Amino acid sequence: MRNSLSALTLLVGIVLPVSLSAADKQAALPADHAQRMQQGLDLFKKEVRPLLVEKCLKCHGGKSVKGDFDLSSRKKLLDSSMIEKTGKESYLMALVEHREEPFMPLKEKKLSEKEIASLSKWIDLGAPYDKDLATAGKSGSEKLVITDDDRKFWSFQPLKAPALPKVKNNSWAQNEIDQFILAKQAEKGLTPNEAVSKRVYIRRAYFDLIGLPPTPAEVEEFLADKSPKAYESLIDRLLASPHYGERWARHWLDIARFAESHGFEHDYDRNFAYHYRDFVIKALNQDMPYDQFIKWQLAGDEIAPENPLALMATGFLGAGVFPTQITANEVERTRYDALDDMLNTTGLAMLGLSVGCARCHDHKFDPIASDDYYRMLSTFTTTVRTEIELDLDPEKYKQEKAKFDLAHAPLIKALQDYETGQIKTDFENWLKQGKIDTTQLDEWIVPDVVSHTSKGKALFEKLEDGSVLVSGPNINQDQYTFTLRTNVRPIRAIRLETLTHRSLPKQGPGRALNGNFSLTAFNVKAKSVADKKGAATEVKLTNARATHEQNQTTLSANSAIDGQYGSGWAVDMGGIGKDQAIVFDLETPLDQEGETELTVTMSFTNNVNHSIGHPRFSVSNSSSPTVKTGTGSPEQLSQALQLVQEGAWDKLTAAQKQILERRFREQDSKWVALSDKVNQHLKTEPQRALTKVMICSEGPDIKPVRHHTQGKDFFDETYYLTRGDTEQKGAVANQSFLQVLMRSPQQEKTWIEAPPKSATTSYRRTSLANWITDTQQGAGALAARVIANRIWQHHIGTGIVNTPNDFGLQGERPTHPELLDYLASQLIQHEWHLKPLHKQIMLSATYRQSTDFQPDQSKIDPENKLYWRHSPQRLEGEVIRDSILYIGNQLDTTMYGPGTLQDNSLRRSIYFKIKRSQLIPMMQLFDAPEALVSIGQRSSTTIAPQALLFMNAEFIRESAKSFAKEIHQSHPASLEKAVEDAYQTALGRAPSANETAISLEFIQHHQKSYELEKKPEATLLALTDFTHALLSTNEFIYPN
Repeated sequence: MRNSLSALTLLVGIVLPVSLSAADKQAALPADHAQRMQQGLDLFKKEVRPLLVEKCLKCHGGKSVKGDFDLSSRKKLLDSSMIEKTGKESYLMALVEHREEPFMPLKEKKLSEKEIASLSKWIDLGAPYDKDLATAGKSGSEKLVITDDDRKFWSFQPLKAPALPKVKNNSWAQNEIDQFILAKQAEKGLTPNEAVSKRVYIRRAYFDLIGLPPTPAEVEEFLADKSPKAYESLIDRLLASPHYGERWARHWLDIARFAESHGFEHDYDRNFAYHYRDFVIKALNQDMPYDQFIKWQLAGDEIAPENPLALMATGFLGAGVFPTQITANEVERTRYDALDDMLNTTGLAMLGLSVGCARCHDHKFDPIASDDYYRMLSTFTTTVRTEIELDLDPEKYKQEKAKFDLAHAPLIKALQDYETGQIKTDFENWLKQGKIDTTQLDEWIVPDVVSHTSKGKALFEKLEDGSVLVSGPNINQDQYTFTLRTNVRPIRAIRLETLTHRSLPKQGPGRALNGNFSLTAFNVKAKSVADKKGAATEVKLTNARATHEQNQTTLSANSAIDGQYGSGWAVDMGGIGKDQAIVFDLETPLDQEGETELTVTMSFTNNVNHSIGHPRFSVSNSSSPTVKTGTGSPEQLSQALQLVQEGAWDKLTAAQKQILERRFREQDSKWVALSDKVNQHLKTEPQRALTKVMICSEGPDIKPVRHHTQGKDFFDETYYLTRGDTEQKGAVANQSFLQVLMRSPQQEKTWIEAPPKSATTSYRRTSLANWITDTQQGAGALAARVIANRIWQHHIGTGIVNTPNDFGLQGERPTHPELLDYLASQLIQHEWHLKPLHKQIMLSATYRQSTDFQPDQSKIDPENKLYWRHSPQRLEGEVIRDSILYIGNQLDTTMYGPGTLQDNSLRRSIYFKIKRSQLIPMMQLFDAPEALVSIGQRSSTTIAPQALLFMNAEFIRESAKSFAKEIHQSHPASLEKAVEDAYQTALGRAPSANETAISLEFIQHHQKSYELEKKPEATLLALTDFTHALLSTNEFIYPN
C-alpha cells in the first residue's frame, strides 16, 4: 500500500531526531538497524544522490514540484506516499520500472538496470539521506515554474509542416497520408491490406458521413461510375448532404457533455437548450471554419451579437450539470463548480487537456500551475445561462419585409400626397372660418403622458393617438409607472385601453408569447400640479369592468384592484388579437383647481412575461361612462377648439395644431379611405418569428436562469483558492492563459481584447478564444492537432493519439506524430475548414483498406497501431436505430427543433431529448454517455440486452414489417427476388447461393407455420420474420 503511515515508520533513527522510550526502541528497530542505515547512507552518497539530482530533482523539489511529489528532503519523500517499506512495494519503483504510467523519468530514457537496482535497494535499506537534496527555500508550497523544457513536450510544440517520407511501395498510396502510414509500417516489416470493393466502400462512406445506408440504386450508380473522380464525387455529395451535420454533431455533442436538463436529484429541464444542438448541425453543414466554431461557442454573443447562430453557439458553456437546490452556504462553492465545468470542458474539448485537475493544486502531471487555472477561470467570472428571444431566420424576415415594403410604399405615397395637397389647404381654411362643434368631444379624454418608467427597462414610444407602444426587455415580473396630466374635473372614472399592434406576439395586446397579459395591480395617486410641495394621495378605485375577462374569478377585471398577488385581469379565451379596455370608477370624484397630475402604477407579477404591450389612458367626468375602445379626445383638443372658436387660431401651439389637423383629417371621407388602406395593409406586415433560446452571456441586461438558490447567481471577481476551498481565498485572479502554451511570459496582452464602449460584456471570453485559435503564439497548434485527431479517430477507428481528450503527459503518445502535424497543418492551410480534411482521409488508401485479419501481421502489431488494416467498428446506437427506420421507410427526416423523450419517435436519434435522469434505453444499451463530462471516445460493449432489444423492440418489428411489405409488393410472385432485394437494401450486396437457399427455407417454414395457425397474410408475416432477422445480423451493425 502507498500510504504515509507505513512510510513514516522509516523515520526512526535517521537524520531527524526522534524521541522513543527504551521499550519502543526495542520493539521498533530490527537488530541490524544501524548496519542497514549505514549501508543505505553509503549507497545514497555514492549512487542514489547523483541519480536523483540528475534525473528527478528538477521537477520534484528543485525548480518546481510536480505531481505533489517532493523528494528534496527525506521527510517530504516519506510524506509523499511514493515509497513503502520495500522497493518492490513502492509506487516510485513502479514508475521508474515502467510498470505504471506516467513512466519516469518523464520524456527521458528508462533508467538502467543498475540504476533501478540501486534505487530499489536504497529504499529497502530505509531510504536514508545524509542531507537534503535541495537548499533551503524550496518547498512543496512554492509555485510551479513553467520552463522551456516543459514547452518541448510534443503536443505543446509549434506546428511544423513535416517532409513527406520516402517509401518503396508508393504505388499503393492514394495521397500523402498513405506515405506516412507506409513509412511506419516499413520500419516494422508490415504491409497494408488490400482495398475493399467499391460496394463495401460506399457503405463505409455513407455510415461514416451521414449515418445512413446507401440505397441499392445509389450503390449501383457508384459501381457504374468508372471515372477517375468517382470516389471524390461520392465524398463531395455526402459532405453536401444535410444528414452530414446530423451524423457528426453527435460526436461533438458527446465532447460538449450536451444535455437538456440540469442534472442532480431534481434534474429540471432546459427546454430551450436544444438550440445549441441545432447550431452544431448547422455549423457542420455550412463547413464553418473550426476556429470560428471554437470562437462562437466561447463568445458568440460578443463576436457576432446580431447573428442568432452565434448566440445559439454559446449554449456550449451552459450544457453542463448544475444543481437547482442551493442553500446559502453552498452558493459560492456551487458557482466555482459551474466555472470549473466551463473551463474544464473547454480544455478537454478544444485542447485535449485536463485543466480542471489544477483546481486544488498544481496539475500532478501536466505543466499547468494552479495559478494558471484560476487566471483562466476568471474568463467566465460573470458568464451565466439566460433565455432570450431570437429570430432564427432573419434572412427570411428580411426578404418578406422587403416584399411588404415594396407593396406598402404606393399606399403610403398616396396618403401623403393627399395630406400635403388639397386637404392641407382645406384645413387651413377651416381654421380661419372658426366653425367648430364642441359637442363632438368624446366623454373620454386622453391626458398627456409626461413620463414613464419600467422596472425591467422596457422601452416606451408615445404614438400620435396618445397611446404608448412598449418594446425592448420583457422581464418575468415588470412594473410600469406613468405620469399623466389633465384639466378634466371632476374626474369620476379612469380607463385603460390595451390595444393591439403588429409588433406584439399574436398582435397583442399583451407581451406574453400567446399575446396575453395579466394586470396584477392598478394603482393611482393624484396631486395638484400647482401645489409643488403637496404629496400625492392614493385614489380609491371601485367597480372595475372590462370589455373582456379571461374568467370571472382570479383573472377578472376586479382582480386588478383586489390587492391579491396571485390574481390579475387577463384577456385570453377569446380576447387575444383584439383591442380591450378596463374602466375603474373613483370612489370619491377628484375635483381640484387647475391641472391634476396622476401617477399610474401597473404591476404584472402573477404570471411571467405577461406585461401590457400597448396601453392608452383616458379619464372622464361622466358618471358610469361607457366601457369601450377606440374612442377618446386628446386632452389638448378642447383647448384648441376653444381658441379656434374665438378666432385666435394664430395662438395655437404646434401640438394643438397637430391634434386639430388629425381631427380634421378623420372627418374627411377620402383621407379615411386612404388611411384605411394603409392600416389594413399594415396588418399583413411580416413580423420576426421569435423563439426562446438558452444562451450564455453576461452584462446588466442579462437575466440568469434561476431555480431554488438562496444567493447570488455570480460574483464580480474570481479569487485564487487554496486547495480549491472558497473559505481560503487569496488575491483576485486576473485573466491569463496556460503559460506552457504561451511563447513568452506575460504574453496574454497579445490576445486580451478590451470591450468596445458600447459593449455590455467583459470580452474575456473573446480573449480566451483569441488565444486558443492563435496558431503562431497561442494554443492554436494544439487545437488543430486535437480536432484533426478526432476526425481521424472517427474515420479510422482509433486516434493517432488514442486518448483524444488527453494530449498531456498521461495521455498516449501519437503513433504517427508527423502525420498528425501534417493533418493539422492541412486543416489550417484550408482555413480551418473540416470538410477537406474528411475528404483527404476518406480518399486515402489507408481508409480504403479491408478489415481482413492477418495473423502474421497481428503478431507484430496486435493493436493495429500502425494501421495495416481497417479496424472493424460497430455502429453507434443512434446510427443503428436510424438505419433500421430508414430501411423500413419509417424515418422522419424533419430537421431541427425541440427533441423528445418518446422512444417511439420516428425522427433521427440526434433529436432525442437528453434528460440526464431519463436517458433513452436503447441509447444506453449501445453506450451513449451520460453527458456529465466531456467524452472523447465512446466505449463499445457487447452485452446480452442488446440482442434482446433486437428481438423485442417494437420499432424494429414495425420497420421489418414495412421493409417486408415493400419487397413483397415489388416481387409478389418471386420469394427469391424478394430475398435478393432485401439483401441489397439491408446489407448492400446480393446473397450467396447458400444464403439464398437458407433464407428461402426460413421464409417458407415460417409461412407454413402461420398458415397452420390460420393467420392472414402468412407470406408477409414470414417475410417480416426474415427481414427482422436480416436487420439483426452482425453484418448490419458492423458494416466495415
